Amino acid sequence: MAHRVTLIPGDGIGPELADATRRVLDASGVAFDWEVQDAGEGVMAQYGTPLPDHVLESIRRNKVALKGPITTPVGSGFRSVNVTLRQVLGLYANLRPARSIKGLETRYDDVDLVIVRENTEDLYSGLEHEVVPGVVESLKIITEEASERIATFAFEHARAHGRKRVTAIHKANIMKMADGLFLKSVQKIATRYPDIVCDDRIVDAACMHLVMNPTQFDVLLLPNLYGDIVSDLCAGLVGGLGVVPSANLGTEIGVFEAVHGSAPDIAGKNLANPTALLLSALLMLRHIGERPMADRIMTALSGVLSEGQVRTRDLGGTAGTREFADAICARLAG
Repeated sequence: MAHRVTLIPGDGIGPELADATRRVLDASGVAFDWEVQDAGEGVMAQYGTPLPDHVLESIRRNKVALKGPITTPVGSGFRSVNVTLRQVLGLYANLRPARSIKGLETRYDDVDLVIVRENTEDLYSGLEHEVVPGVVESLKIITEEASERIATFAFEHARAHGRKRVTAIHKANIMKMADGLFLKSVQKIATRYPDIVCDDRIVDAACMHLVMNPTQFDVLLLPNLYGDIVSDLCAGLVGGLGVVPSANLGTEIGVFEAVHGSAPDIAGKNLANPTALLLSALLMLRHIGERPMADRIMTALSGVLSEGQVRTRDLGGTAGTREFADAICARLAG
């Protein structure tokens, strides 16, 4: 039976990346029934919103979605589609592995981190108002329920994947109530997992230690804003946002996406690197029970990168988006 998946190409370079990723997945032999849905600034004129109800209904129906990048206006305009999806669909856990890829030279060659980010509250709750002219208040929301839920997810993920340590990242020395609650919630849940070491780091110190020696960490557990920042830092350790995957997971629904921008300046020019969206699709394959094929595609991708003859420009090559996907498909066929 084919896996029914909602495919949201996105905007900017999104459609090109979605096409390349879809061709690799279809070439794998795994059967998919793609339900393509448009979201983002391209549908604003028609629906008055970047995220029409029928897109949400499709995701709820299929339980699995693969999403390309969608532009988020800076300082004005519509609210982030990514944030809205996570909150409306209850996708409380953002999973961001950062792992060195064979064949891709970076400053480090042995990074193997998992970032678990709470996805629904904190400053991303979007509760802002102007107190008086020139003074804006933005509310940071931390709840015991959401903190314990994401902590449980992190420890369960660690146990299921043979991870040995979960490190809670916080600023409880300054925000003693908000970040203090997050830390206490993590420590409470940790007592249920005596087989996994639990420690904690203050966020600024954690960033320094990550840059100095990332191998000292295993699973990083963070509230929403710190998770956003630190996950991008960790992406930089392994080659950048163009080579790391992301999964947004709830109790029933999973949305898998590339977390880099939509790069409208190169849209339609066959220049974009599809690796991040492809790696996110591999997380999706594992989520739907197709782990052997995910591993096979990963081997093909690593082979193309190791050979070095077919790389997109951001990776030091001259290949286009389509050519890079074709090379991976050829390895799968071989």
